[in-house]
Amino acid sequence: MNKLSAAIILALGGTLLTACDQSVEQQNTASTETPAASSAQAYSAEQADGAAAATASAMPEAAESSPFDTQYESQLLTNTRQLVTEGARSGEGYFSADGTEFIYQAEVDGNPFYQIFLMDLATEEAHLVSTGIGLTTCSWIHPTEDRVMFSSTHEDPDALQKQADEIAFRESGQQRAYGWDYDRHYDIYTADKQGNNLVNLTNTDGYDAEGSYSADGSKILFASNREAYSRTLSQAEQKLFDDDASYFMDLYIMDADGSNVQQLTFSPGYDGGPFFSPDNEKVVWRRFNPDGNSAEIWTMNIDGSGQRQLTAEAMVSWGPYYHPSGDYIIYSSNVLGHANFELFMIDPEGLSDPIRVSNTEGTDILPVFSPDGNRLAWSTTRTPGGASQIHIADWNHELALELLGL
Repeated sequence: MNKLSAAIILALGGTLLTACDQSVEQQNTASTETPAASSAQAYSAEQADGAAAATASAMPEAAESSPFDTQYESQLLTNTRQLVTEGARSGEGYFSADGTEFIYQAEVDGNPFYQIFLMDLATEEAHLVSTGIGLTTCSWIHPTEDRVMFSSTHEDPDALQKQADEIAFRESGQQRAYGWDYDRHYDIYTADKQGNNLVNLTNTDGYDAEGSYSADGSKILFASNREAYSRTLSQAEQKLFDDDASYFMDLYIMDADGSNVQQLTFSPGYDGGPFFSPDNEKVVWRRFNPDGNSAEIWTMNIDGSGQRQLTAEAMVSWGPYYHPSGDYIIYSSNVLGHANFELFMIDPEGLSDPIRVSNTEGTDILPVFSPDGNRLAWSTTRTPGGASQIHIADWNHELALELLGL
């Protein structure tokens, strides 16, 4: 199990959450922590990317005093409330381009796996848009068309059996070791907003997920370990892959119809959770070290050039998302301790120290801004029972700029 997996379980008090960026859910196969290793692949000088320049062993668990001992949440976030109230848990939601709809994943009665729901924000009524079969994650609303996108394993011939097995396992009272399942049957699909007219965009062996649209809807960023399935691995590579299927995860870009797929990163270890900048010129994502023990926030140009590391906290920084102004990036990190994920923001060049956003007890992750930049939605365990649910609040952009010195 890599450090993000273990840290979020601690932060959630043993409950599990789903997340596109190293998703976390009660799903099947446990992955184990991989040993530190150099790349098992031969990369040319032109292809090689930088590894995250921080390792987990470089920093103590949590310093007694911290530059993040600040209390800005009550000023940055106001009118905070729980947005998703149905289901045992919810996570990872995104706004439509006009701010009227919200797509997210939730676990509801009768299904042990997260499914995708679309909410009308005026009425806060939601309906299912995924098939209800298999594993699902990483949804998005097309910015100009009446379609949605998500990743699913519903075409896995064994999907229904796996679902039944998981229900039976839970009913038995047993507990399985945690592990995110990089199911090779995950593909990226589009559908209309009622969940009909499904189209498989990737249709490739391997985990294809973590998709997001560009602002104009013409391109899709996503993460995949397809490269590991496309050729015969050496014994050393196979051992790395067996230990951690995310080791071969890289970022890709394709046209919105699934054509013209291009690989953007070639780094050993997990590159994932990519999002476009508001002007469609940059990508922000999180990169794990090859040993899986730390993750940092990176940006690059949409052709893969100009890669730039923004954080170096030697912990787990992930789930980055641009403010619509492009002035700063919000993300989650456990820099204050393995079991304490808080929200932070940083300028897009990483020239200044990050600013802590959240202070409320509970795990705060996967923050996303509304298209007008005036609201923030995120997944948090600040609920009475401690289950992760999506919350929403008004956002103070002017104060954010002031705190960041912008």
